[in-house]
Amino acid sequence: MTATTALPRHLQRYADAGVWEDLTLGDHARMRAAAVPDTVVFLTDPDQPTYASLLAEGEALARSLIELGLRPGDVIGFQVPNWTEAAVINLAASLGGFVVSPIVPIYRDREVQQMLADGGARAFFVAETFRNYDFAAMVERIRPALPALEQVVLVRPVNAPDGYKALIEHGRTLNLPLPKVDPNAVKLLLYTSGTTGKPKGVLHSANTLYRVAKVSAQNNATGEQDVTLMPSPVTHISGYSGGLEKPFVLGSRTVLMEAWNAAIAVELIDRFHVTSTVAATPFLQELCDAAAASGSTLPSFRRFACGGAAVPAELVRAANKRLAHPCAFRVYGSSEVPLVSQGLMPETNPDAAADTDGVANDYELRIVDDHGQTVAEGADGEILARGPAMFLGYLDPAHTVEAIDADGFFATGDIGHVRPDGALVITGRKKDLIIRGGENISAKEIEDVLHKHPAIREAAVVSMPHARLGEGICAYVIAHEGHALTFDEVAAFVIADGLAKQKTPEHVEFVSDLPRTASGKIRKDMLRAQIREQLAAAG
Repeated sequence: MTATTALPRHLQRYADAGVWEDLTLGDHARMRAAAVPDTVVFLTDPDQPTYASLLAEGEALARSLIELGLRPGDVIGFQVPNWTEAAVINLAASLGGFVVSPIVPIYRDREVQQMLADGGARAFFVAETFRNYDFAAMVERIRPALPALEQVVLVRPVNAPDGYKALIEHGRTLNLPLPKVDPNAVKLLLYTSGTTGKPKGVLHSANTLYRVAKVSAQNNATGEQDVTLMPSPVTHISGYSGGLEKPFVLGSRTVLMEAWNAAIAVELIDRFHVTSTVAATPFLQELCDAAAASGSTLPSFRRFACGGAAVPAELVRAANKRLAHPCAFRVYGSSEVPLVSQGLMPETNPDAAADTDGVANDYELRIVDDHGQTVAEGADGEILARGPAMFLGYLDPAHTVEAIDADGFFATGDIGHVRPDGALVITGRKKDLIIRGGENISAKEIEDVLHKHPAIREAAVVSMPHARLGEGICAYVIAHEGHALTFDEVAAFVIADGLAKQKTPEHVEFVSDLPRTASGKIRKDMLRAQIREQLAAAG
């Protein structure tokens, strides 16, 4: 990638209007370190990292990477949990003008190899082990297929030298100049599940990302006094923006959770006087239950932005009655268009906070039918969105052309309508995706694996209701004549192919045929309805 970026046509209007700050993460870090050098940023880290110490580590790491031959525009990947090291790697990327590519820790050989190869990553920071998985061994397996990958840096290793710390310590001895970085250049390459089965690389700049933080802070009345609990992976758009970058952009502080545990979350909220979080639907119910079990009403807690999966209105209402302050509200967005809708605050709009997905106060929306024509007011259609926080485009320009129309609107693939009061309501999904606990999963990616099985003639994967995660994975399988399969055999085959465990079907229906349209296309709407009714009948 190039170190500077010609601004895409769909974003030029926002540059002309002067809506961006034209500051990089490095700029924000330097300003915070100058103004409040001793403020602790990541509260659960025993080293108590401050703005000054984080900036010093980020500059040292950037200089080490430059000495190793990396140049502005080069891609560096990282696959680490919610650790402070992720913030330093991200800051170093900004200071060096590199493009950072976060990879979710649940991903395994197949996904990681595909993402590193697609982006042409030259360096990769990875935890040696995490949650009983050997990431270092995974990298050794896939590295022969990654000729561009020159540097693999282990983070928090037990059985090997700590390459991350070594680079920082060496960088402190260097006096290499750091480049001037363009706030419109690509700074983030984030992969999202595509309907084609192949993840798409989403590109953002400093200007597009920081617009999200600023508008969100204004809407939620948060800023330097905010303490954010971040249980969402910092390798997701919400965790990345809200956990790693928000403290530098807004001056807030972060409590990182490397793995979700509701009881621990309650303890952290009360100990650090946490005021806000953004997380997937299952966390809200579990947080309320854990708070009740501990006897706490979470008196400091004011904002729970809930999204990433279907959010039942009754869950939002119940949470807002159980905690000391009404805090829960629904939001909507994606990696391409972060926070399309800002939540309606439950203390002033309790019904709308529960019944709608907020208002698009920094995006323009169009609701269109299958022919691209605007539907009648209040009618359902596909949601198109454009605004100053939308992405630069996809890594593959052909995908960008398909997704963004001539007027600069991004086709979200989600179905919904706008109420007369301006509130957005999401009612369905046009894209063939499954949203499992906030994680987007491509149905086709799983189907492609199933079709490799010698005993499977055809497979169709759809979402099914899941009590905790919102949606689970159901596979309909047609076996070749004379072959018999079991659920365990199907599940084991998917795992053996190298997909993340979370992509394994949780239910398999063995059938002799599938419902189809007149042209032969599988009627997945009927399959979703069928499994929904079947599970409901079974209780």
